[in-house]
Amino acid sequence: MSLLILILVLFALIGLPLFLVLSGLALAGFISADLNPALYFAELLRLTNNPTLIAIPLFTFGGYLLAESNASKRLVRLANALMGNLPGGLALVALFIMALFTAFTGASGITIIAMGGLLLPALLKGGYSERFSLGLLTASGSIGLLFPPSLPLILYGVVAGTPIDKLFIAGIVPGLLLVSGMALYSVYIGSGTMKIRVDQPKEPLLPAIKSAIWEIPLPFIVVGGIYGGFFTVTEAAVVTASYLLIVECFIIRDLHPIRDLPRILTESSILIGGILLILGAALALTNFLIFTDVPTIMLSWIKSVVTSRFAFLLLLNVFLLIVGCMMDIFSALVVVVPLILPIALSYGIDPIHLGVIFLANLEIGYCTPPVGLNLFIASFRFKQPILKLYRAALPFLVIQLIILALITYLPQLSLFPVSLFEGK
Repeated sequence: MSLLILILVLFALIGLPLFLVLSGLALAGFISADLNPALYFAELLRLTNNPTLIAIPLFTFGGYLLAESNASKRLVRLANALMGNLPGGLALVALFIMALFTAFTGASGITIIAMGGLLLPALLKGGYSERFSLGLLTASGSIGLLFPPSLPLILYGVVAGTPIDKLFIAGIVPGLLLVSGMALYSVYIGSGTMKIRVDQPKEPLLPAIKSAIWEIPLPFIVVGGIYGGFFTVTEAAVVTASYLLIVECFIIRDLHPIRDLPRILTESSILIGGILLILGAALALTNFLIFTDVPTIMLSWIKSVVTSRFAFLLLLNVFLLIVGCMMDIFSALVVVVPLILPIALSYGIDPIHLGVIFLANLEIGYCTPPVGLNLFIASFRFKQPILKLYRAALPFLVIQLIILALITYLPQLSLFPVSLFEGK
């Protein structure tokens, strides 16, 4: 058994797909413990019966439609019309658009690749330094993961068995804090650059609103519909995908139903297929670990070493930052959450607050050296050395870590809005 585990780990290090590694570990575990291997397939079947799971492919498809259309140009034009004349206005435009797109696409790589080519030349033309511009776009590529309808928030809810509508509410204030911290720094940089304040072109407001008139209602429809009780998270996913399909293919006609739609369906399906394969394999492995009482053993060991809730949260953040820069966010959620959740509960940490901590760490981990995913995607997209992006992203990373400490040790930031929603 130990030899098999070692072989699977070695295969993982040389690039074997994660779902195969997890499946192999789960099946080997069931067999070695004299448990029926059919339990592995029972876990996959249980996963397919989760009604919330339908929201994941629908929101992903909607995010791909948004990213593949010209919605990014229209939204940048609108944001520039609203904020272009403010100190640091163009940086605020970039930050707002990156957060919005990440919230709907759920994958920072898509956001940086789709928006980077549009926003980087605009920032440089507006007088911002190359270092600041690269740092802003790299660090903000994952800044919207705490906002609904973020796919990782939905995935955490599925894995942890936590109400997704409550997670959507809990992530809003921490997400705004992360965006606000970076926005204040952007205003500070913009205020010190006279060219940005004087020469920055500003779009006329009414034409900008008219050009984005079909995209503007979408966040209000989705978020307002869920919180207003008009539809569930799954129904919101149906509304989002249907709305964007009709708008982008048949009203604005940025996308052709025959030329573009099959490609977008294929690309989004590949992403979702990968997520579901990893999720099923990880849950089967978790099932084996629970059968063999591994979480209880881990809890006993951790409690013998870590005696306070404060110290546990500190170690949790360090661990999750490492996980966030080593693994993609979907793999990290399905592998790590089932192991950490019972330990966190024993320290009195609310699972909703834990979800916000998880997502905040993982989105910061995307731009944490040495191997944060955003750093490598930005290096590829902007054709810049990775060490240059380390230095560029550092000020934003420091800001995010400060906000992370507030999110971690002030659970009211996440839980108080949820209590207001429950008491309405």
